[in-house]
Amino acid sequence: MATVLIIDDERPIRSSLRDILEYEDYKVLDVDNGADGLEILKKEKIDLVLCDIKMNKMDGMEVLSVAKEFSDVPIIMISGHGTIETAVEAARKGAFDFLEKPLDLNRLLITVRNALEKGTLVKETKVLKRKVSKTKEILGDSQGISIIKDSIDKVAPTDARVLITGANGSGKELVARWLHEKSNRASAPLVEVNCAAIPSELIESELFGHEKGSFTSAVKQRIGKFEQASGGTLFLDEIGDMSLSAQAKVLRALQENKITRVGGEKEISVDVRVIAATNKDLLKEIDEGNFRMDLYHRLSVILIHVPSLAQRRDDIPMLASSFCAEICEDYNIPTKDITKDAMAALQALPWTGNIRELRNMVERLIILSGKEVTAADVSMFANPSVSTHNSASTGSSMIDLDRMESYEDFMNFAENKFLTHKLNKNEGDIGRTAQKIGMSEAELRNKLK
Repeated sequence: MATVLIIDDERPIRSSLRDILEYEDYKVLDVDNGADGLEILKKEKIDLVLCDIKMNKMDGMEVLSVAKEFSDVPIIMISGHGTIETAVEAARKGAFDFLEKPLDLNRLLITVRNALEKGTLVKETKVLKRKVSKTKEILGDSQGISIIKDSIDKVAPTDARVLITGANGSGKELVARWLHEKSNRASAPLVEVNCAAIPSELIESELFGHEKGSFTSAVKQRIGKFEQASGGTLFLDEIGDMSLSAQAKVLRALQENKITRVGGEKEISVDVRVIAATNKDLLKEIDEGNFRMDLYHRLSVILIHVPSLAQRRDDIPMLASSFCAEICEDYNIPTKDITKDAMAALQALPWTGNIRELRNMVERLIILSGKEVTAADVSMFANPSVSTHNSASTGSSMIDLDRMESYEDFMNFAENKFLTHKLNKNEGDIGRTAQKIGMSEAELRNKLK
């Protein structure tokens, strides 16, 4: 159900418009002055505004100008003293349409319907543009992120191969995208291959292509990723999961800049810059015989390590705020504030899933919280399967003793649970938590880090 906001200082007009629009199944809010209307527009999910021009306190044109600074909601201006000049000025300032009093019922309803349809199209277009737009920024001011940004600026303009390491969800793909965006190959394609998602028997066909009839299901010729990326960049994600036979062919392609399709004999020249990424320790994989040392040295001309979120907790407020604004815009709701205590509670969490986990959690908090995200919300919704509330009510601490090798492991686990629980109970206030548990604030901050 669409929500329409009426701003008019004449009660009879507001009442008439409300009756008409509610009869058409619209939800209606109304105020008698522009200032209150702007406040509602900032805080509530409004789909359309009907605004009078001649009003006390704040003129309708002023309301229109201010509203367009922070909102894309379509605004229909109405006036009993309409002139061509007024209509032109309203259109110039961004009004969807201009209606004269007394209002014609049919024209009003048609205009409202058209304005709502345009508003829906604008929102959908913004979402689609963001999905296909250029690469998102690498957010953060921590030392690790600063080193990565500096490395990208230096390495991207070259054709040097890059090996990106880091845990799942830490942002390796984003680093690869920026290496491509800032390279001389940016106008050519960036082709991505998830080596872990492709069965070992199909990886060679995926990378190098195949000829018709080369195997049972090869009913036609297939162009591989190396050929597709020629002139651009090939991103080999999770390279540590590639089979040894495919590794040998990739090594040859890197050495000679030539490939041969599966089932084919002709050598095909390719001009590809290869960027690889992995969450594995490739040196350990080499020792265990799972990865070729010569391929490792070919790929690791430049090494970039992406730190985990737990290693860059100072970046969490910036990341959380950015995700919050982006998600609220996608859901077409006013941006929610994340309180200072909630941010502190977020920074105290373990973050085993890194950036991906943080974004998912921010989305969960936006959906389940009230008008702002509080430390209590973080405590309740941080872990959907085992919340602090559930653990307290059942008396279970969810300790898996089999996973603990030593007494020290148990003590570390218990200390982590105790401090997190107390911090959440005090809504993320580190000073108050330290005072209540008999610990100095500096010591508590060190333990949380």
